[in-house]
Amino acid sequence: MSLKAFHIVFVGASVLLMLGLAGFSFGEYRETGSPLSLLWSGLALVAASGLLVYGRYFLRKLKHISFL
Repeated sequence: MSLKAFHIVFVGASVLLMLGLAGFSFGEYRETGSPLSLLWSGLALVAASGLLVYGRYFLRKLKHISFL
């Protein structure tokens, strides 16, 4: 596996983890009403969005390098 392919897999896994954290934190907010849980949920969504933007930038920048 090339470094480019590993990087894409790692960024994808990070996005999924941030979305999972956002969902978990929002569920915690619904149960407890804690504003801190809502804050964590929002921050996780922002982080997931930033990782998606970074992933697209990375793919465009290294489109001439193969995945092998």
